[in-house]
Amino acid sequence: MSQEDNKPAPQSAAAPANATPAPPKKPRGRLQLDMSVNVAGIALRNPILAASGTFGYGVEFEDIVSLDKIGGFVVKGLSKEPMAGNPPPRLFETAAGMLNAIGLQNIGARAFIEEKLPRLRKINGAVVIANVYGYCPEDYEETIRILNDGEGIAAYELNVSCPNVRYGGITFGQDPYLLSEVVAGAKAASKRPLIVKLSPNVTSIGKMARAAEDAGADAVSLVNTFLAMAIDPITRRPRISNITAGLSGPAIKPIALRMVYEASQSVKIPVIGIGGISTAEDVVEFLLAGATAVEVGTANFWDPRACERLVDELERWCLEQHIESVASLRGGLLLG
Repeated sequence: MSQEDNKPAPQSAAAPANATPAPPKKPRGRLQLDMSVNVAGIALRNPILAASGTFGYGVEFEDIVSLDKIGGFVVKGLSKEPMAGNPPPRLFETAAGMLNAIGLQNIGARAFIEEKLPRLRKINGAVVIANVYGYCPEDYEETIRILNDGEGIAAYELNVSCPNVRYGGITFGQDPYLLSEVVAGAKAASKRPLIVKLSPNVTSIGKMARAAEDAGADAVSLVNTFLAMAIDPITRRPRISNITAGLSGPAIKPIALRMVYEASQSVKIPVIGIGGISTAEDVVEFLLAGATAVEVGTANFWDPRACERLVDELERWCLEQHIESVASLRGGLLLG
């Protein structure tokens, strides 16, 4: 070692020899992102829900999706008695979406409680919402009374907007007076928060949302599928045995987004946005339009892990945009 190596380092002119050394700078910490939202008193770890009719009873996805990672899921429509649904063909892929006319095939509310719910309760932190369907107001009420006995259900989503059954369904969702009657009866029967799923096949979505709110709904979800059809030009027959079917997927997103905005401007209760969501940016658009949370539907058919993927993508998007709380995005649309 040379003598030069033994020389003390020269003192800086700006730092006297007896000065206290400055503390080292702390590395800049990662932004703490709060992904949680609250819908009608239901705490969700994030705003991503799987939509009814696209996620089975939840148990079918437990080996594919981390059900305790997504915000929650809505099970397929449940009725008082089992329903066989419509005959095939019941599905048809369109240019930017899908037609379906399943017809609310399900095992019935009692069988769901006995066969499916015990498995769902074992999934720590899973938020289970039961979609409820009936042919008349009394059917809705009786189905809810059955489900009231089911431990582990967080809320009910009242299906008053399905276009694929011959009685009930969309009829209630298109008439504000009938809607009020169904919602009021269901609310009186329910021991849990009541979400009303609205039809887009109406003249004024704001009017229908207000009717649901006034009748006691704790939240509204929208939109259900748009009434549509497809024809085989060779056979000249409908592509779907039911003739008409519900259109979902990316094709409906701009219309659904507009309706979510209009509904959120019309009611004070939480709005859950549905319609063509497949990317994190889609989720953010619905939140900015006024939704508190979203439901992901058709995307689950081509990517069974879509909901879990969207949770990760939304987290990355928020961190990149320096968003500290997902809830702060709600209603953040800038006008003018």
